[in-house]
Amino acid sequence: MKAVVVEDYDRIENIAIKNVAKPELSSGMVRVRVQAAAVGFVDGLKVQGLYQTKDPLPFTPGSEFAGVVDAVASDIEGFAPGTPVIGMVRNGSLAEYICASAADLFMTPDGVTPEMGASFFANYLTALYALSARGKLRSGETLLVLGAAGGVGIAAVQLGKLLGARVIAAASTEEKRQFAIECGADAGLDYTHEGWRDELKRLTGSHGADVIYDPVGGELSLQAFRSIAWNGRHLVIGFASGNIPALKFNLPLLKGGALLGVDLAQIGRREPEVRERVIAQLFTWLSNKTLVPVVGRIFAFEDFRGAFAAMTTRSALGKMVVRID
Repeated sequence: MKAVVVEDYDRIENIAIKNVAKPELSSGMVRVRVQAAAVGFVDGLKVQGLYQTKDPLPFTPGSEFAGVVDAVASDIEGFAPGTPVIGMVRNGSLAEYICASAADLFMTPDGVTPEMGASFFANYLTALYALSARGKLRSGETLLVLGAAGGVGIAAVQLGKLLGARVIAAASTEEKRQFAIECGADAGLDYTHEGWRDELKRLTGSHGADVIYDPVGGELSLQAFRSIAWNGRHLVIGFASGNIPALKFNLPLLKGGALLGVDLAQIGRREPEVRERVIAQLFTWLSNKTLVPVVGRIFAFEDFRGAFAAMTTRSALGKMVVRID
């Protein structure tokens, strides 16, 4: 089979598709013929060896995928060959086939395309866990989403509206702000403008943001926290800007605000019941079409580098998806 193979931590341009052996089944595993795989910010860091943990070489990148069951181990029930599934694993999805634990696979609801399925799991699970379990977002509150047009940001925009919040989408270009508004945001905010905090104050009637969803980091995070509402919650999702801010402790004191971390990798181990509840809610919304995942640009398998490039240059609207099949 064909797979993207990282033999040395290197620039995206130097990573190639190679012929490798089809993965063998083992106990508890399901082999899936991959139809679509997502490329996220973390995937770009992993390929270059810049992520906080390094995958052992060689490896195939990609953690999110959608496809159909090809074969199952003898001890697995409920996943017959031909069943459409959505999955999320540590790596390996940028390939024609992948073996995954049955516990990491979910049946694809009717009407959900492989591209939707591949772009769904990490972003929407992160966003709903952050907003509902960590941020305790309530109906009628104001949610400020930083980096609102990216994959993780646009998920927060959609889910914030489903939770009844008024959503303000902060993004760097008019195209991105309009994209977020088309996906449900109530207003757009240009955070590159010097007076953006005054504009936020106007949009919130001097109240500030009750919840800040922040996958960006850097100076923007510090300035956003200064505009948080009393008893507001600032959700730390990541640092797409490349800079980790240092917050002075007097600011949470003066603002009555809370800084809350969100780490998707630890939810299953530390809060398995919460993870199951969030996933159940997401799949309910997905099944009844209350939630339609936003798919960004779709790339052919041989053009997988284009997906990485679009994501790393921050030109992406939504999640980048590679069509394998």
